[in-house]
Amino acid sequence: MKKSRRSFLKAAGVSALGIGVAPAIQAVASSGSTPAALAAKTKHPEALTAHRWGMVIDTSKITDEVAENIVHACRKAHNVPDLNHEPDPEKYPKTRPVNHNQEVKWIWEEHFESAFPDKEDEFLAERFKELPFLVTCNHCKNAPCVQACPTQATFKREDGIVLMDFHRCIGCRFCMAACPFGSRSFNFRDPRPFIEEINPDFPTRSKGVVEKCNLCAERLAKGLQPACADVSEGAIVVGDLEDPNSEVRELLNEKYSIRRKQELGTEPSVYYIM
Repeated sequence: MKKSRRSFLKAAGVSALGIGVAPAIQAVASSGSTPAALAAKTKHPEALTAHRWGMVIDTSKITDEVAENIVHACRKAHNVPDLNHEPDPEKYPKTRPVNHNQEVKWIWEEHFESAFPDKEDEFLAERFKELPFLVTCNHCKNAPCVQACPTQATFKREDGIVLMDFHRCIGCRFCMAACPFGSRSFNFRDPRPFIEEINPDFPTRSKGVVEKCNLCAERLAKGLQPACADVSEGAIVVGDLEDPNSEVRELLNEKYSIRRKQELGTEPSVYYIM
């Protein structure tokens, strides 16, 4: 039987925090704590943990094929709808035709000038103009989306991951307006007819809800690497930015990297090795 979104949030949104479900719910009921305040005492024995999660993307290893595999793996793992996919007319007879002006994105390709508008210059090396740059939610240290959300549907965990509670989302899209990276998507229509094969282990969303990358919190809670890193052939590494011995820190110490729109002060947790 497919898991409901509510049961998933109890298992992933709470257990991924390293919280026992029952104690967490009791804490909310008794103290009115916010989602971000659900501190963990009991952790899953196989869960991957960090003081502050971050991602390093090695642009030299991102080919068109690798980028395509990464995007596909993310979409499949998280039931991201493809609004260019025509739904089954027998299963969804009342669904409106495809609208090519709408899309839902968790991780996607951009050109250099779009990903890094502040770093564009007249004599930019040709190879950068041709590279597919993968962009996603930056899980910012100072996340403006969290501050803008009136219902705490968007919240940041103590380990730096910015998550969405789909049931709290009222569709106001304040978080989208606050995000300077365009990393959030709004479901203007029911996304389910546009999912080719539903993954029963992750909740589908509904019309009127914002969604975005969650850094595969549900996989980290099970001791697994994010889906994008799994298929990236070493191009994406995820780890603890505050651990000087972690692989991400070693990469950042060895190679030159940049972040998107650093001048805004959001402190993105996604780094690009150039």
